[in-house]
Amino acid sequence: MSVEANVDEKGVPRGYPFRPEYEIAPRDAAERIKSGECIVLDCRTEAEWDVARIDGAVLIPLHELDLRFDELEADEQTEVLTLCHHGRRSLTAAMLLQNKGLARARSIVGGLELWSQHIDPAIPRYVKDGGDVKVVS
Repeated sequence: MSVEANVDEKGVPRGYPFRPEYEIAPRDAAERIKSGECIVLDCRTEAEWDVARIDGAVLIPLHELDLRFDELEADEQTEVLTLCHHGRRSLTAAMLLQNKGLARARSIVGGLELWSQHIDPAIPRYVKDGGDVKVVS
C-alpha cells in the first residue's frame, strides 16, 4: 500500500484531528483484522451493509446497538473496531462501547469510504440518497 498525497503512512487523512483513545488508523485496523484478534462491528444500516462490507464484520446498526449490545459477545479484554460509512457513527459506537466497559473499542478513521479507497479497492464505494444506497464505483 503506497502513501497517497491526501493520507499519511497509516492511512489517516492529513490534518485530521486523530484521537487515539477513540480511533484507530485504517492501516493499523487492517493489520488487526488480518490477525483475527479483534471484532469488527459495522454500525451502518442493512441497506448499506447489502452494498458493501468487510468480510467477517458483525452488523449491529448504531440505532440498535444499546439494545443489542449483548450480541457482540465481547468482554473488557476484547478489541472491538467499529466501522460506518465515513467514521461519525462508528466514533459514537466506540464511545458507547467504552462507556459499557469495552475499553479497547475504537472507531476506524474514515469509515468504509476511506477503507475502500486506501485499503481494499474491491469494496464498492457508495452514496446515500435519502433511503437509497447507490454504488459509485
